[in-house]
Amino acid sequence: MRALMKALGDPQDQLRYVHVAGTNGKGSTCTMIASILRESGYRVGLYTSPYLVKFHERIAVNGELISDGDLLRLSQHTEAAADALALPPGEHIGEFEFVTAVAFQYFLEQQCDIVVLETGLGGSFDATNVIRAPEVAVITSISLDHMAVLGNSLEEIARTKAGIIKQGSRVVSACGQDVVVKAVLREYCPE
Repeated sequence: MRALMKALGDPQDQLRYVHVAGTNGKGSTCTMIASILRESGYRVGLYTSPYLVKFHERIAVNGELISDGDLLRLSQHTEAAADALALPPGEHIGEFEFVTAVAFQYFLEQQCDIVVLETGLGGSFDATNVIRAPEVAVITSISLDHMAVLGNSLEEIARTKAGIIKQGSRVVSACGQDVVVKAVLREYCPE
């Protein structure tokens, strides 16, 4: 992901974010945050996954979905950059990484004041985690999910999702988190 973003000029580094990870409620939380920010006068990008009805729902600015033309143009640009990469054996750009790269470019072109960014799977190794420290890292409720990828215990999964917490960002966590999850988040914050 870092190689692809570098090939595209690192558009993600020129934007501000609210980064959202967790097991349940990420999409709803992102939508509510984006609505609040838009009503407060900000130009807001919203990146969610998966879409409910139409693919374009994943990338929106101030409630308007990316157009067919912009999606095609930025996809072609991203494809050219991805094809030119010399990745290590076994590495490839997956669909989520590709779409995330398209979204970053679109949000920069649209001059978003802030982007509400939903992780796809986990946090630490998620394609969205290529960003610098977000303004706010939001952790929705965490429970056992995607155990084959994220870990076999609540603690391991919480550690992966807490990977979006970075030096200089504020952290907001859902109420009612399991004691193990709270302990992991408290550990990450001072670091």
